[in-house]
Amino acid sequence: MKSDSFGIDLKKYCREHEAAVRAAINGHVVTDDMLAEHRRKIAVLQHERLIHLIVTAMSVIVELFAVYLVLIHPELGVGAALFMLAFAVLLAFYFSYYFFLENTVQRWYKIEDEMRDLNNKGQNGD
Repeated sequence: MKSDSFGIDLKKYCREHEAAVRAAINGHVVTDDMLAEHRRKIAVLQHERLIHLIVTAMSVIVELFAVYLVLIHPELGVGAALFMLAFAVLLAFYFSYYFFLENTVQRWYKIEDEMRDLNNKGQNGD
């Protein structure tokens, strides 16, 4: 197993998990263990989403303060404007990543429903 000192590639992690779950759903083989593992991964993603929501909200506050400085105190000059621009770029990346997390969690809720339906059918002998 390859060690990564910079953490995991969450987008790749999500794609791989979703592909494995989709294969199980398409093969009509969903076990209680698979459903529990999927729920655990949803919880991990929800935590990641919450942390990024907090960081994004704090970054928006800093950006608004930078806009205030540029508009109300023009004597601060180019430095404040560059700071404001840099934070705007950072926010674009934060919004993009949060959008990915939010949509993935919501998609996984629907996948969980599909897994639960298949699991219930399998247990009932349908």
